[in-house]
Amino acid sequence: VIRHASSGAVRLIAEKVDCPVLNAGDGQHEHPTQALLDALTMRHALKLPIGSDLNGLKVTICGDILHSRVARSNILSLTALGADVRVCAPPALMPDEVDVMGVTPFHDFDAALKGANVVMMLRLQQERMSGQFIPSPREYRHLYGLTPERLARAKGDVLVMHPGPMNRGIEITSSVADHPVHSAITEQVEMGVAVRMACLDVLTRRARGLAGWA
Repeated sequence: VIRHASSGAVRLIAEKVDCPVLNAGDGQHEHPTQALLDALTMRHALKLPIGSDLNGLKVTICGDILHSRVARSNILSLTALGADVRVCAPPALMPDEVDVMGVTPFHDFDAALKGANVVMMLRLQQERMSGQFIPSPREYRHLYGLTPERLARAKGDVLVMHPGPMNRGIEITSSVADHPVHSAITEQVEMGVAVRMACLDVLTRRARGLAGWA
């Protein structure tokens, strides 16, 4: 299991070793298990049948899209499952030509929230930034912070998600993050344990069989 600050490090190691390698996040590239647990959380919280696609589900991902490996993996996963994915960020934090990934880009958070079934917030990746990407945290909160008033623009039964760690009071208020009906953030943590256990089980099954453990 590899977690590395450099994009592509996991692939490089996988080419050098003779065993399964699990990507636990590599730089700004991808975070596959987070995308798996997020899809499972959506299915569970929205009471969708296991194994079903997410056809027609409107998912808004808002925050630091440019530096987020979570956003990249979720875009690949959710579009493959048939979801209508919207990404929202300030211009400086939106990747160039992101629309080629099959998503709809927004800079206006209020517009991106309209009719959304799921809202996934991302934190500002300060450790991966070099330069001034936002005017100030206060201005960012004003334009892109998820508040109860802003959440009202989404569907009435909207699901709120966040991969963590959260910057409470910047990208999301505590009242939204801890909402007893809309928030699925603690459920994401629970699903993360199950998904990663499943990944380890699948990837080590052959080895266990060879060793006579199966």
